Amino acid sequence: MKIKTISSIMAIGLIFFSTSCQEDLVEYTPKGVLSSADLTSPNAIEGLVTSAYAAIGNGDMIGPIYSMWAYGSVRSDDAYKGGGGTGDVGPVDALEHYNLVVPTEGWFITRTWQNLFKSISRANVALRAVNSLDEKNFPNKKVRIAELRFLRAHSYFTMKILYKNIPVFDETATDEEILKTSNVLKNDESWNKIAADFQFAIDNLPTSQTELGRANKTAAQAYLAKLRLYQAYEQDDNNKVVNVNKTRLQEVVTLTQAVISSNKYALNADIADNFLPETENSKESIFAIQFTINDGTTSGRMSYENGLNYPHGAPQYGCCGFHAASQNLVNAHTTDANGLPNFDTFNNTIADLNTQTVDVRLDHTVGIDGHVYKYDNSKLFSNSWVRDPGVYGFFHTMRDQQLATSGSYFKLGPFMGTAKNVDILRYDDILLMQAEAYIELGEQDKALPLINQIRTRAANSTGRLKKADGTFASKYNVKTYSATGWTQAFARKALQWERRLEFATEGSRFFDLVRWGIAEPVLNDYLNKEKVRRTFLASGKFTAGRDEYLPIPQAEITFTNGLYKQNPGY
Repeated sequence: MKIKTISSIMAIGLIFFSTSCQEDLVEYTPKGVLSSADLTSPNAIEGLVTSAYAAIGNGDMIGPIYSMWAYGSVRSDDAYKGGGGTGDVGPVDALEHYNLVVPTEGWFITRTWQNLFKSISRANVALRAVNSLDEKNFPNKKVRIAELRFLRAHSYFTMKILYKNIPVFDETATDEEILKTSNVLKNDESWNKIAADFQFAIDNLPTSQTELGRANKTAAQAYLAKLRLYQAYEQDDNNKVVNVNKTRLQEVVTLTQAVISSNKYALNADIADNFLPETENSKESIFAIQFTINDGTTSGRMSYENGLNYPHGAPQYGCCGFHAASQNLVNAHTTDANGLPNFDTFNNTIADLNTQTVDVRLDHTVGIDGHVYKYDNSKLFSNSWVRDPGVYGFFHTMRDQQLATSGSYFKLGPFMGTAKNVDILRYDDILLMQAEAYIELGEQDKALPLINQIRTRAANSTGRLKKADGTFASKYNVKTYSATGWTQAFARKALQWERRLEFATEGSRFFDLVRWGIAEPVLNDYLNKEKVRRTFLASGKFTAGRDEYLPIPQAEITFTNGLYKQNPGY
């Protein structure tokens, strides 16, 4: 495995901090060998900056902060929890039932909140230290401040789409001020506070960095575009989308065009290149959390947030069978005679994968009996690998997994980790964000070629999917859209479908549905059909005005003596 510069020194940065996951916290003060007051040299402060980079990758399996498999995939119509029945890691079972989620849940909901605030705190600690230096003694001062504000904004953005009502403060806030910072802000106000960090990054970051993994100007433009797209769908206090702001959409167009026009990024020829360590940091990757193995440290810097999600019965893994693809998702990949999605009929029956044509991306996403698993045609996926088919069916997921033979793979007890980078922003997302903005602006003709770029790449992504005998397990038929009948309503439907297939099981689906204001009808329709196929979902129900966001952890409300207010419905 190659060693990425910024991530290979993360372990050095980590000597400054060791994290505790036991504290209730608003402002997390890292503990370790040195405090920020001890760090006055440029080299030491560079270590603090590196530690802030490390922090955005410091989640864990029960407090994830970069893998949204539980929050964005299982919580949508893409996947079931999986594992050994509904009681196995019960908090995720509650997430996919929606009505079982409670503010007192101490693993995922509370731990993710705390892990995200730890990352925010690291950025703030580093910002205080960088601000204390004179630019003559620290020529990189503005660039490092911009990087830290980018990292802080990333963590705040993640908190915002998870919890909506969050406290937002910067490095100038004292401990007393932080304890008086409410989580009740106007929705636009909190978005704009986060946006200010990304704008500062745009204004002060270089267009490229010599060290892989550092944020640059175009990454900041891409992230601000993503934020403005979410902000454009204006919600009332009950999470209902009441307006789509055209000014914000135009900002999305301008920002995404800056990224496209930079000519720094492009789609990979094969979508598989987005899911393999051998092709990470590719031309499609705009910003990624960097992970390493065999980098000279004791155990590398590994990603474990997806460590539960490998096929349980496969002898090369042995655990744990979580994140099982839904029948609905598999059905959504079927195509008609024209190579287009079966928009209105896809979920009427269970897809017959032996006869129906499908989108190529199905075999990049779902483990299916007799199909190539993770591009290794010597070990086809087997139904015997599935842990609990009686509850969750026979489909599995595989985008977030790596082969046991991969140089990026590491097994820690029963759990799996990898050194595969986690993409936060990719070029395919930029194309579809711009397409979405054009459609909502009534300029859907400009969105057509953007969406067709994605579909053309999908159709061509067959090179790694052949079985050993040279045949394909699936019948592929993916074609581009025609300008005929390309109305705004049809374009919107096509865009929403394309986002689902392009990012299937990567954790964006739930947040897309909430942004569009269609989570309640889509997910209750999903539950009404799926609970017949998967009876464990019988009691599931999505309640509009409540289930669009996680509750504020009760531990945080208690810790702030009631200053934090609970989200509606909890």
